[in-house]
Amino acid sequence: MAGHGTEEHPHGADRLCEAGDRVYSQAVRRGRVRRRDAETVPCLLELALLHPDPADMAWLVPTSPQEVMARLLRGVYDEVSASQHRVGSAVEAFERYTALGEQGQSCGAGSGSGGGSGFGSGFGFGEGTALRVLDGLARIQTAMDAATQACTTEVLTVQPGGIRREYELSEGLHRALELRERGVRMRGLYNHVARHGQGLLNYLELVGEAAQARTLDEVVERLILFDRTVAFIPANAERTVALEIRHPALVQYLVTVFDRLWRLAIPLTAPLPDTGIEGISHRERSIAALLAEGHQDAVVAERLGISVRTCRAHIARLSETLGAASRTQLGVRIAQAGLDGAPAVAEQGADATLSLPAPTVPPATPAPAPAPESPTAR
Repeated sequence: MAGHGTEEHPHGADRLCEAGDRVYSQAVRRGRVRRRDAETVPCLLELALLHPDPADMAWLVPTSPQEVMARLLRGVYDEVSASQHRVGSAVEAFERYTALGEQGQSCGAGSGSGGGSGFGSGFGFGEGTALRVLDGLARIQTAMDAATQACTTEVLTVQPGGIRREYELSEGLHRALELRERGVRMRGLYNHVARHGQGLLNYLELVGEAAQARTLDEVVERLILFDRTVAFIPANAERTVALEIRHPALVQYLVTVFDRLWRLAIPLTAPLPDTGIEGISHRERSIAALLAEGHQDAVVAERLGISVRTCRAHIARLSETLGAASRTQLGVRIAQAGLDGAPAVAEQGADATLSLPAPTVPPATPAPAPAPESPTAR
């Protein structure tokens, strides 16, 4: 019963579920409640808000609200005290490390051995450093805005996921237009599924020839590059933390990744290549290749930027087309049909341009200079 209650009612006494609130309120108001009436809310017994009536075990009596409040306040006080103790310990410990870092920098500067190679420049301990951790959407957006304002030549973006939402694109439109006015060129990479959103096409038409867009079956995680000197990438799955990268070697590596993907990608306005197999679409071929690698439906859906439900619908059609009665048989049929390799990509000219350019939507919502989506958002 205890385990069941923990799974079904994951909360504390300070924030009861709707059913728990109703039963506990009734018990306080009437002085007791029938045990059977509380069977759906085992959380009340687990949290000691109700306990058996010694005079009649068929009834439960409530713990007084005053006693519950005192118990909660004691817990909060203990948590605050523990946090204060941890803060004091952290300050005490790192004050010593800070002093060591300052000594090392002063020694390096005095010896002429290059003080710039210390922690301050190499690991993001100050402004203008090679690697900076941006914790929180507000800090990410501020850093992105600053990079957008300083940008003079080019913005490169990778935007994984599905169809672009129109309200997000419209929020970043003014940034894209500002970049265009300054002569900045923009290139964006998207999943093929993004082709099905009219919002992206409208956005690109408004931005004009300053931007280009191409698509792939799969793209890397969100990436934004400004002037090939500063890059932003997500630092956690929730995209609430980002890395601002200014180290030349790391930035150049990311630029190389982008350029190679760009050469493989297909212009947004160009049709996707035919699979050469009747009844098998380009997306179904991509799904088949990932299934052949042993990936589960959820992973396949995420990598292609589609929902799990859509992915399974394509798998069902693929099975029907190939005459497979089971997943095991589907794997065999995929191999027999030669669908277990990556789809062929049509050769693209190096100077292929688009009449509908692509936005440089960095993190989350705005186009060329957003915050939450790029280094932080799926």
